[in-house]
Amino acid sequence: MATESEALRDALESVMDESPERAQRVMDVLSWYFTDASRIWASPTNAMNMLDTLRHVHPEAYAELQAVASQPAALPAPRSVTAGRDIGVAVTGDDNTVVTGDHVDFRGGTFHQPVVGVQHVRHSYGADSAIQRLVPDDWPPAKDVEPLAHGVRPTSNVSGRPLLPPYVEREVDDAIKTVLTGAPAGKFVVVLGEAYAGKTRTALRAVAEVLPDTRVFAPGRGEDLRLLPSLLRGRREPCVLWLDDLDVHLGAGAHGLEPRLLAQLTGQGVVVVATLREEAYDDVRQSVDGRVLDLARFVELPREWSAGERERARSAGDVRLAEAARHSGPEGIAAYLAVGPQLWEDWQRARRADRHPRGHALVRAAIDLARCGLRGPLPQELLVKAHESYEDVTGLERESVADALAWAAEKRFGVLRLLRGGGAGKWEAAPYLVEAVLKGEGHPVVDSAVWDLALEAARTDTAYDFETVTKTAREAFRRAAERGDGRGMLRLGLLAESLGEGAEAEEWLRRAAEAGQTEGAGRLGRMLVERGEEKEAAAFLETAAEAGDGKAAMLLGKVLLGQTRRWLEVGAEADDPEAAHLLGDLLLGSGEFDEASHWYMKAEQRGHAPVARSSGAYAFLEGWTEIAAVYLTRAADAGDTVAADLLKLVRGEPADHDAEEYFKYHGSRAYPLDATHYGLVMEMRGRLDQARAEYEKAYEYGDAYGAYRLAALLDKQGNPDEARTWYRKAAGMGHPAAKKALAENPDTVKE
Repeated sequence: MATESEALRDALESVMDESPERAQRVMDVLSWYFTDASRIWASPTNAMNMLDTLRHVHPEAYAELQAVASQPAALPAPRSVTAGRDIGVAVTGDDNTVVTGDHVDFRGGTFHQPVVGVQHVRHSYGADSAIQRLVPDDWPPAKDVEPLAHGVRPTSNVSGRPLLPPYVEREVDDAIKTVLTGAPAGKFVVVLGEAYAGKTRTALRAVAEVLPDTRVFAPGRGEDLRLLPSLLRGRREPCVLWLDDLDVHLGAGAHGLEPRLLAQLTGQGVVVVATLREEAYDDVRQSVDGRVLDLARFVELPREWSAGERERARSAGDVRLAEAARHSGPEGIAAYLAVGPQLWEDWQRARRADRHPRGHALVRAAIDLARCGLRGPLPQELLVKAHESYEDVTGLERESVADALAWAAEKRFGVLRLLRGGGAGKWEAAPYLVEAVLKGEGHPVVDSAVWDLALEAARTDTAYDFETVTKTAREAFRRAAERGDGRGMLRLGLLAESLGEGAEAEEWLRRAAEAGQTEGAGRLGRMLVERGEEKEAAAFLETAAEAGDGKAAMLLGKVLLGQTRRWLEVGAEADDPEAAHLLGDLLLGSGEFDEASHWYMKAEQRGHAPVARSSGAYAFLEGWTEIAAVYLTRAADAGDTVAADLLKLVRGEPADHDAEEYFKYHGSRAYPLDATHYGLVMEMRGRLDQARAEYEKAYEYGDAYGAYRLAALLDKQGNPDEARTWYRKAAGMGHPAAKKALAENPDTVKE
């Protein structure tokens, strides 16, 4: 015996062969739920599997295909029969052939001439309805009605669990049961509520409990109901007519439910049970089909769940219900469970470059930050920074941040949003999405840059629990490290270091360095330098420096510079003149003038002539111009061009550069310190307004000295209040003279 899906497949094949329009309609429905639907349909087995899936998961689509299959075939084109001209539709054959549709039938007629005869006229109203082929005893009893096949929406799948979570008693259950059990036997009951309130499952549950053995007929969308009374006439056992989404089953013109048909059915003891969305109720009420609503007994089902309903959901023993009870808001548990999977699909499809890649990335950022432990509304600027770290997202330039946020904030299915506003420019990811990612497999791990942002936000914003975020981070990094992930080891080391856990930080950074993480090598090298273990540190710093780590390279240079000084001291003390010369240069560069002079003299004592330039530079810095000229002349005469240039300065020859031109050229973000230098030139030359402008520019570039110079200028101009403001700014940036000025005048720190 053919299954229901097999029969539907065969019926669809037939109508698709007859009508290209219907074939296209079938493909449109299938393509909405399946990719490459036409290829799958080509295989009879695959086509049947497709229909089975729709029947259980998307019954509304299955019902639409049933409606397509039940539509009457188009009448054949007119043709002539013996008359030699067009006579309309002529039916030939014997009286055993059943013909549908209005027609003139000459079978059994007596013909005297080709165009004269006695006609036997038969009328047929409407196509052969699917109801005519039904046997009520084959309808399922209410206790066996499959919810997914009768309009209940699927939830997320959980391994080892049924497709639907257990039913949770609603506050209106008793009201529905009371209406169903009351007189008369035939009645019209409508469960009314907002979309995704749980109307369908609540109504089916009530019918199953009150009328468990009663047969239930659930017609497809748009199916002709007019023959039901004749089909049920004389039947002793009652039955239920199930009309999910009542608005699509109404109207005499559509062969649906209308007052006269309803009266016939209820007169036969039929219990008509329907669901109706509130927005559809308003539309139906204002139409001619609305008269049938006057005959209904309404029971309203709120979408928002009561405290008692939520507690029953939490105690039902199903993780889906417990999660929904914990995270759903005014939309209610039923909406959370039904719309959540659709919300997930909407978000996943959006990542394609031709859809909403930036919107997808912003939602992902909100989810990832929640995974880090930042629960609650997140500042928009934090989301923007986080989403910019995703290197695997393409097409961001196609969509502005404003457009992406507007898309993500749209209400889906009239219930939920991907991002919900938290006020004052803050956003929060839909809880369903966060929970789905936390439970699921295969979602990318949180990016390191996102973790950095989350930890910094938790550290600086009291709205978040820093301890929770650090605990979450440690657990995530440890899981990665235990899998042998060097990046996880590095993250553990950096986290421990930021929390002051030196021993643990060193352990994980060492393991990270051994796993090839050059950043770990650099951070470990720094820790060792700070502890005075420079010899061991050098190898780690060199590894990081060779990988392009500038900080490590600088530290390595300092370590090597210290080693250079030590070994030059050894050489100089062993009377090597070149070592003494080089040691003097190193000391002069670090400002140790007396020590430098000592070693220059040691080099001279050993007859080391190349030391002349260095001795001349030292003398010039001390202001001993005549002595400097002697040394530099010696070096210049030996061909030292650097010494020759210095000699010109010593002799007072004109400089090659004007200070104003020099610092004006360099006073930009590329040379941030020179803005202050240029301002100082302006101040020295009495152009104080221009000096102030340059000092302010320098402060904006990040130069604390610019703020200090402006404070000093304001002090000189007799503006102490504004000067205090700029001293504070300079001190806040670490300038020592500004701190000293504030310390000498304690009253200046008062607000």
